[in-house]
Amino acid sequence: MATNFRYGAGMDDTRRQIHDLLDQLNTVILGKPDQVHDGVACLLAGGHLLIEDVPGVGKTTLAHALARCFGLQFSRVQFTADLMPSDLTGVSIYEREKQGFVFHPGPVFAQVLLADEINRASPKTQSALLEAMEEKQVTVEGETRPLPEPFFVIATQNPHDQLGTYALPESQLDRFHMRLSLGYPDRAAERALLRGEDRRDMLSTLKPLMDLAGLRAAQKSVLAVHTADAVLNYLQDLVAATRSGRWFVQGLSPRAALAVLKAAKAQAWLDQRDYVAPDDITAVLPQTIAHRLVVTGDAGRGPQEQVRAMIAAVALP
Repeated sequence: MATNFRYGAGMDDTRRQIHDLLDQLNTVILGKPDQVHDGVACLLAGGHLLIEDVPGVGKTTLAHALARCFGLQFSRVQFTADLMPSDLTGVSIYEREKQGFVFHPGPVFAQVLLADEINRASPKTQSALLEAMEEKQVTVEGETRPLPEPFFVIATQNPHDQLGTYALPESQLDRFHMRLSLGYPDRAAERALLRGEDRRDMLSTLKPLMDLAGLRAAQKSVLAVHTADAVLNYLQDLVAATRSGRWFVQGLSPRAALAVLKAAKAQAWLDQRDYVAPDDITAVLPQTIAHRLVVTGDAGRGPQEQVRAMIAAVALP
């Protein structure tokens, strides 16, 4: 949940930079402060971000804006059915003057890879991102090459029921720390969009409000946020509920539980606290776990609605 921040004397420079960054993002992505907040929290937690929604609601604009505001080197790839893995990772080409093959890196060698409409590419190309997302490296022609630090994938995708889409495999969905959905703007935000400057044109005016050192400092502060045993017990109770068979076909993995904890720490840090509260867990849970789970056949709800129903059934500490 987004918060209206008031700069106080106790706010450090890193937090001030992040909150200026949030303000700037909200001038471009109108009427979606919660989604903007969650996107920033995801990157502070060191995770990859998946933005899923119908075309035309601002998925790619949000991805571009996040990369620009953080001041990171980024590249964009439009995923299509004929995109090959080598189009992402790069290829070695023989150069006569050097009398040998020279590796030409692909767009994956960037601090932020904007993977636009990722589910329009074939499963073979989608799987080429798996090693990059998990290991922060790629293996090309038998040689392992490290990716820049940091390395984020911000991907957009269209709903699975649209023509020409390939559902991401579960193993790749699990690599995304969060999945967000923007939805249609409310009437006031849409009126501002209709009367205002084109959002894509505004992207070029965005200022980088944080450098690499600032991002690393923020991420270090997020990891240092304290989590009491009672809150860890609550998180484990929620994870156990996903594994009970009542709500979902299969439960969460330990990796998913760690993702929830990191996202909750980022949520707490953004709220200017040095400890995780139960509300931080519940605030990030649907966005962090719903894309990793399949609801039971008789649920009659979507994954996020099922997660919220499960939260209501698990006792708070």
